[in-house]
Amino acid sequence: MVRHPRSRTLAALLVLAATFAGCATRAPETPPTAPTGAFPVELTPPGGEPVRLERAPQRIVSLSPTSTEVLFALGAGPQLVAVDDQSTYPPEAPRTELSGFSPNVEAIAGYDPDLVVTSNDLAGVVDGLSRTGIPVLLLPSPTRLEGTYTEIGLLGRATGRDAVAAELLEDVRSEIGQLVSRTPRTDLTYYHELDPTLYSANSQTFIGSVYGLFGLRNIADGAPDPTTGYPQLSAEAILAANPDLIFLADTKCCGQSAQTVAARPGWAELTAVRTGDVVALDDDVASRWGPRVVELVRSVSEAVTAAGPS
Repeated sequence: MVRHPRSRTLAALLVLAATFAGCATRAPETPPTAPTGAFPVELTPPGGEPVRLERAPQRIVSLSPTSTEVLFALGAGPQLVAVDDQSTYPPEAPRTELSGFSPNVEAIAGYDPDLVVTSNDLAGVVDGLSRTGIPVLLLPSPTRLEGTYTEIGLLGRATGRDAVAAELLEDVRSEIGQLVSRTPRTDLTYYHELDPTLYSANSQTFIGSVYGLFGLRNIADGAPDPTTGYPQLSAEAILAANPDLIFLADTKCCGQSAQTVAARPGWAELTAVRTGDVVALDDDVASRWGPRVVELVRSVSEAVTAAGPS
């Protein structure tokens, strides 16, 4: 079977995920400020080794699109000297050809960083950089919304922006809380599409935890899933499940829309298609766990409200 180029990349990313997401509350528009936090600091990421920073880093390399967004939201953009090739937001991020999935220690070290932030440890990049004396903060992909708050807090401390991080955390928590509280709880079913080859995300993933805030039932939960949390469904299984809501996280990469979904064999009869409850998401927002998760929560809230009770 010939797959869309995104599908081949996605399949690899989903395997990596097993080992390693309106209103962008205080997004990249946050004015840059001088670090005010006390140093040295010792940071302990979830499940990782402590990282000690003697002083506020001034040359940060981010190999994680989510961390890039968080750093800008904290006003630490000026401290970034390079970001990976997938860090598409904000536009002013110093994007390079560095890869977080095929990291090259020599290329990363060439930017003379005093801190590297990454979401996975591939090709021995953490050990390789550590051997050169470059501290590496490994912040793996979370499986719950709390992971967003943890990363914001850690990066706030790492950049000396503890107070900004605390304010950002309060804003994000508050907005999400308000959105959830004013959305009626339902037991509607949903299908979250990652690409046109029907990869999805079950309830054990970060994405699934966002939908879980609203009591939605995930049709991917019963699908065979070796370890990743991102099973590939069959068209037959989706048609049989007949979801009330369909969320498309492949609109930018793959041109998917309510119209393309309705044109698939048999899909025009799905409840979500017939009732107009096919929701186009921003691919990047739906796959990262930074401050813009508020946008994803808002999209789900609006969809649930529009669909009404099950």
